[in-house]
Amino acid sequence: MKTALIIEDDDGNMEVISILLENSGYQYIKAETGQKGIELAHEKLPDFILLDIQLPDMTGLEVLKKIRASKTDGHIPIIAMTSYAMAGDREALLAAGCNGYIEKPVTPNKVIKQIQMILEEII
Repeated sequence: MKTALIIEDDDGNMEVISILLENSGYQYIKAETGQKGIELAHEKLPDFILLDIQLPDMTGLEVLKKIRASKTDGHIPIIAMTSYAMAGDREALLAAGCNGYIEKPVTPNKVIKQIQMILEEII
């Protein structure tokens, strides 16, 4: 069973994503801040990371760069999940090292398919 690390500060989004992952057979670990997400990525070595871009302590881009620059990276797929959807944001996040990009609000019946498609492209 694959394990996801969810780095998300919004309780509602965290709950929705957690339920969707659980109902689809994934395990998950939660982090409400960027720093906690970095620590859990190092400690737990998840199969993939769902990363919010607007976090209370640092940007998701900073989290991404710190994970990618660390020994933890190991090519862990990182998928940005964000409502920060300005022109060029998707391309910038992919260029910075994200493996995928999903806009919020998520559509429950589509988000798991989007995650699976992104992960399949990587493998």
